[in-house]
Amino acid sequence: MSNELLGFGSLGLVLLLIAIRIPIGVALGVVAFLGLMLLRNERVAFAVMQNTPFEVAAKWELSAVPMFILMGAVAHASGISTAVFNAARLWFSALPGGLAVATNFASAGFAAASGSSVATSATMGRLAIPEMLKAGYAPSLAAGVVASSGTLGALIPPSILFVIYGVFAEVSITRLLIAGVIPGLLTAFIYAAMIIGRCYFQPEVAPRLDHTMKGRALWRARWASLLPIWPLLILIVGIIGGLYAGVVTPTEAGAAGAFLACAVGFAQRRLTMDMLFSAVFDTIKTTSQLLFVAFGAVMYTRFLALAGVPGMMAALMGDWALDPVLMLVAVSIIYIILGMFLDPLGVLLLTLPIVQPMFAALGLDPIWLGVIVVKYIEIGLITPPVGFNAYVVKNVVGDRISLETIFRGIGWFLACEAIIMVLLLSFPQLSLFLPNMMRN
Repeated sequence: MSNELLGFGSLGLVLLLIAIRIPIGVALGVVAFLGLMLLRNERVAFAVMQNTPFEVAAKWELSAVPMFILMGAVAHASGISTAVFNAARLWFSALPGGLAVATNFASAGFAAASGSSVATSATMGRLAIPEMLKAGYAPSLAAGVVASSGTLGALIPPSILFVIYGVFAEVSITRLLIAGVIPGLLTAFIYAAMIIGRCYFQPEVAPRLDHTMKGRALWRARWASLLPIWPLLILIVGIIGGLYAGVVTPTEAGAAGAFLACAVGFAQRRLTMDMLFSAVFDTIKTTSQLLFVAFGAVMYTRFLALAGVPGMMAALMGDWALDPVLMLVAVSIIYIILGMFLDPLGVLLLTLPIVQPMFAALGLDPIWLGVIVVKYIEIGLITPPVGFNAYVVKNVVGDRISLETIFRGIGWFLACEAIIMVLLLSFPQLSLFLPNMMRN
């Protein structure tokens, strides 16, 4: 068997191990270890396994990841997510599908304080789904909007995936984070437009709400609902504003965001020491899981490189790799297929060594590539059969909503994603406008 066939065959073994519920980090690491033994010998395999954890964890830029995770955990514990949802509910509930629209924009707001799609979906699922079901919303819409809008955590800064992409692709993390702002907002507004349009023509999926308050009382309540969300505004201005102005690095922004979230929580008496310790424990647990996947993925990419898979992929693509349009089509197909089965971090680290050199050869902007890659990973989070965010929502709702119903609701948002991707691929300036302004 040739080295290249061994490399391609190993992907099938990885998928098989994942299918039988082996953790993805273990699956990638074991397959990489066995592959390195076959290609070289056990001494090389053990050397790679021994050196990889230090080489990955020692990257200073990755220290922003636990800081962003801690900020999100503290923000949730101190009640920011609840305040954001309550404000969005008062401002948007008069629209067709108002609670779903409110959930969508509340997810965008919480994404600016968490950086995690999974955390956003889980948090909004607990807050919003019971409210929508109580109001008579179709279960598919209630679950679908939570699973789909939760993916905004992958785009709107602080984005953990952008940090990891920037570290391994060796591009500016600051510019990557800023590049996600417009695509993230574009996604949120297109989602909202779809929800309003659908609920206008199909009012049975989202009955209109009758406010107990009217006129001035309602407007007073709306304005009053904005007061509790001032901590979120501080975090957004402190992080995005500081990054855009060049005042802080991503690592410093993460540390400052975590500190601000703690300070605000204690000042409002919404955060206790027990809550803080719990948030720190969750941060350690989540960071460890991410790093474990990263160790396995980096080992596997080194095995693929040694097997010559990137070169073979480039040869197979032939003329496609010389045409930017065909290249984008090929990359889209790759990410859509892999996103159906693999963990987001695994997809990112597996594909970067193959895709990035091809984009560089065509002279395409690596920042734009980062937005496209993270956006496709975001789509993979809601694409069956894996659709990780769908399973997060299923875990929140239990037996009240079936997994089939959740995926049926997500289908409407996948249609929106097709429109969004056409716009982002056709108009790179949607991603590059803000980062390019930073040069000036």
